[in-house]
Amino acid sequence: MFQALLLTQSDDRATHAAVQPLDEAQLPEGEVRVAVAHSTVNYKDALAITGKSPVVRSFPMVPGIDFAGSVVESADARFKPGDAVLLNGWGVGEVHWGGLAQQARVKADWLVPLPAAFTTHDAMAIGTAGYTAMLCVMALQDRGVTPDAGAVLVTGANGGVGSIAIALLSRLGFEVHASTGRANEAAHLKALGAAEVIDRATLSAPGKPLQKERWAAAVDSVGSHTLANVCASLKYGGTVAACGLAQGMDLPATVAPFILRGVTLAGVDSVYAPQARRVSAWDRLARELPREVLAANTGTIGLADAVGLAPRLLAGQVRGRVVVDVAA
Repeated sequence: MFQALLLTQSDDRATHAAVQPLDEAQLPEGEVRVAVAHSTVNYKDALAITGKSPVVRSFPMVPGIDFAGSVVESADARFKPGDAVLLNGWGVGEVHWGGLAQQARVKADWLVPLPAAFTTHDAMAIGTAGYTAMLCVMALQDRGVTPDAGAVLVTGANGGVGSIAIALLSRLGFEVHASTGRANEAAHLKALGAAEVIDRATLSAPGKPLQKERWAAAVDSVGSHTLANVCASLKYGGTVAACGLAQGMDLPATVAPFILRGVTLAGVDSVYAPQARRVSAWDRLARELPREVLAANTGTIGLADAVGLAPRLLAGQVRGRVVVDVAA
């Protein structure tokens, strides 16, 4: 038996979340069983736990799109008992039981060996949010964005993706501008490496199709009018790596920035990213993300606390990353 956060749905389609004991035999199919040490609560997890969006495709469901732990048993030669592993995405927590539990059984293809530089707590302090931030940085660099091109904007700066993106970009020599709705967090964002903090209200309302050129590139986890305004404000040849929809999944934009300034909108998907790309991202995180960033940007809670955290996360009241110690 093990403890898990289980989501069920009542006849009126309301989602109910509670920690309860489950049996190993209830785990879904997969080649590898993992003793989970740490997980985390991402934006998508918060949507699942609260039922605010239909991200869960079947019930009952164990949420948690991330986990890190050690292999207990494996039918795949790539992994053996005791190996430290992590997982991000692949529909886990949506269509396949996820990481907010003390046990998980998954496909071997979904696992990444835990870099030796990281503990399982470190890995979840980074989580899908930090891994996605690195994928965004890689997307900008793949398109030739360099520090001498100009400042890079990071929207949703206090969130998991935004905060790690700021830290990574600043340490790569970029001048980083951070957009946030929480002016009281300006000192924290500057400690992460932001050179300038701007009010998200300047980007979140409908704007002109083409605006003053301000940034060479951007990392956007917000979408909607914010992303449209970012595209309209990029310098000629600029690139925005788009990975989220905190404001909305719509994009009320025109083609003007793309055909008049050669702007590139680069979509970044972390859920089904190829294995080689995942390993590269995690290797770079191990080399380039200072540990002090994790310490200053991370809180830790127990498994039962995830239920109460979810609505606060959706309301934008959570700074940085939250690790879930599934044994607590």
